[in-house]
Amino acid sequence: MNTNDSISTKTNRAKKMMLWFGMISMSMTFAGLTSAYVVSSSRADWIQQIELPFAFTLSTLLIVLSSGSFYGALRMLRANKIKETQLLLLFTLGLALAFVYFQFQGFNGIIEKGYYFTGPESSITTSYLYVLVLLHLAHLTAGIVIVLNILFKTLKGVYVQGNTLGFELALTFWHFLDILWVYLFLFVSFYG
Repeated sequence: MNTNDSISTKTNRAKKMMLWFGMISMSMTFAGLTSAYVVSSSRADWIQQIELPFAFTLSTLLIVLSSGSFYGALRMLRANKIKETQLLLLFTLGLALAFVYFQFQGFNGIIEKGYYFTGPESSITTSYLYVLVLLHLAHLTAGIVIVLNILFKTLKGVYVQGNTLGFELALTFWHFLDILWVYLFLFVSFYG
């Protein structure tokens, strides 16, 4: 680090580092959970392969699209096209809410197949699945709040003249959530 950097530059660098530490911490949490999933799969009561309902595939497509629309919003912001930025942020929020909807539809599909998450009819397999998906949804809820905050700040004109750090950090976190879900989806779909 250059000691001659301005306070603003140092602050921006610190904010980026804090985000990366947070994302690495979350990655370690999910790595631990998926490792426990692998270790637990040798149990006698483990359900070898749960076919995930198509709703989870749809939700995966939606979250990937939301990453693209959020990135497009940043490009529009940099081009000083504020209305387009706001529309793409609203579209991102709509895709995120559709993602949540299809996640719950996926849960309903699993329950309809006779796999319960808690209670005497549950299994360790479905309990792990429940924890993985709900923990991701908790992080996604934080992401939705962040997108709402970015949208609000965009409406107030906060992001002008290259002042886009908050927007960029939010986008980085959103991409992280996207990649994390794709990893979880592929892991649960193909491990077994």
